[in-house]
Amino acid sequence: MPAEASCRLDTVGDAQVLRLSGDWRMPQLAALDGALAALPRLPRSLTLDGAALGELDTAAALLLAVRLRDAGLDPAALATAGFTESHARVLELVRGRLAEIGLAQPVRAYGLLARIGVGAAHVWALVLGHVNFLGLTLAALGATLLHPARLRLKELTVQLEQVCLNALPVIVLVTALIGVVFAYLLGMQASQYGANIFVVDGVAIGMTRELAPMLVAVIMAGRSGASFTAQLGTMKLTEEIDAIRTLGLSPVEVLVLPRVLALVIAMPLLTFVGNVASITGAMFVAGQMLDITPTTFIERLHTALAPRHVYIGLVKAPVFALVIAVIGCRMGMDVRRDTAAIGSSTTSTVVQCIVAVILLNAAFAVVLQKLGL
Repeated sequence: MPAEASCRLDTVGDAQVLRLSGDWRMPQLAALDGALAALPRLPRSLTLDGAALGELDTAAALLLAVRLRDAGLDPAALATAGFTESHARVLELVRGRLAEIGLAQPVRAYGLLARIGVGAAHVWALVLGHVNFLGLTLAALGATLLHPARLRLKELTVQLEQVCLNALPVIVLVTALIGVVFAYLLGMQASQYGANIFVVDGVAIGMTRELAPMLVAVIMAGRSGASFTAQLGTMKLTEEIDAIRTLGLSPVEVLVLPRVLALVIAMPLLTFVGNVASITGAMFVAGQMLDITPTTFIERLHTALAPRHVYIGLVKAPVFALVIAVIGCRMGMDVRRDTAAIGSSTTSTVVQCIVAVILLNAAFAVVLQKLGL
């Protein structure tokens, strides 16, 4: 007959000791759970005594760690006494791997400055990781340029279809509606001063230089960036990436590079389509609201829209695309091996991509202003 498992809290001098006795095994988990729940409030300073233990398995040790954690103690930091060598190994195995099995140790309470420091360190490590992954991607691109046969054209074609052709409807819809709204707002103000024709200037320059590249980048961050993370994260979860490495292939060349190239190629094309759609939407509003005919609108467009504004917007697009693709692929390649991590990484990818695009656009604005462009 197995010895009945139990526990009790004793006081030895000034020390509090939790004595474990009997067989702590999986069949006794229900009784052990009740015994642990019936204990009085556990002190912060506690010693585990296993001198009276008969048997101990990992299931019972895990239950003990859970109860100690729920009581506000750190199971990994508690002193032990009286455990046999085998029992000590089981206990240390469970206590040493709490983080891996989801039993996070108590979170230390940080002050405001400490939280700011921890957040800054996390952001810095995140940025360094992205820069390192960008270096790996550029190295793979250089190797592909030296050996063009290594480029996977079929995968590149598939990705181009996904990120370019399939994205056209939403790009046209969103940019056309923004063009309509932008022209309407400008028209409301310009009509008060009889400056209706200058709506064409504002819409043309604003959309081609700033809004269209930004809108397309934000849409692609939520569409393609998140898709890259989800696809690569799922492949890592199902060990497909490990299989690629086992075959002696580079996952960066096989999986990452086609996605990066496809998005870099697609973004200028989508931005140009966004320019046309937004100006078309503005032309419709100008005709209905400001009595500017399409012929007059187009003539003014030729006069007001200098080619450099279009070029600046088109130059921004591949830079935004590179950042979105690198962040999306890197978050997918580094995802933890559980399904919940894929969802959180996908959400994080969208947020990071949008923030990165806004920061890059601000940097472009500053640099172009210094250059007088």
